[in-house]
Amino acid sequence: MTIERSATVGVILAGGLARRMGGGDKPMREIGGRAILDHVIARLAPQCDGLLLNANGDPARFARFGLPVVADTVEDYPGPLAGVLAALDWSAGNRVQAEWVVSVAGDCPFLPRDLVARFHQARVAEDAQLCVAATADRSHPVIGLWSVALRHDLRRALMEGMRKIDRWTANYRLATVSWPIEPVDPFFNANTLDDLAEAERLARLVEQ
Repeated sequence: MTIERSATVGVILAGGLARRMGGGDKPMREIGGRAILDHVIARLAPQCDGLLLNANGDPARFARFGLPVVADTVEDYPGPLAGVLAALDWSAGNRVQAEWVVSVAGDCPFLPRDLVARFHQARVAEDAQLCVAATADRSHPVIGLWSVALRHDLRRALMEGMRKIDRWTANYRLATVSWPIEPVDPFFNANTLDDLAEAERLARLVEQ
């Protein structure tokens, strides 16, 4: 089944601190001589109608990537859902033709090149309001497709203390889309120094 892809903005959630790597921005760590964020952008940008970064603090540290940087729009850094909301709000004000936002983690250098297309196929086939990625029996709730129309619902939930993505998505028609983990798990993320070493090995197995 071929689905005409709806206009979709991509948001890279880049706000996590690399505490298990000694601090700093995880997406700025290097794999194969390039920042992880460079790998993420290269894989996601061709699939989207514009990209932005969600990060708090000084946006100047991401200036060389040439992308809009949006901070959380709710207080107390409530996690990835706040980054999704910031992207939904940005899209509503800056990409009015885009009804969807796809979110990815900023430390996933091997994202599938058919991520957005398969999300939209599943959304249409299952009449879903949201989509989430999975590999085998593991869900990856940060990797998702979100309806801009739900941004007010999400803001209300965050203000009421909602923090866990899967608790919020359980309230809506959700499609789960699975990818194989061979030869490389497309949602491998680099959390530790050992992960960085493994990412260097995996990078040699895939075309970058």
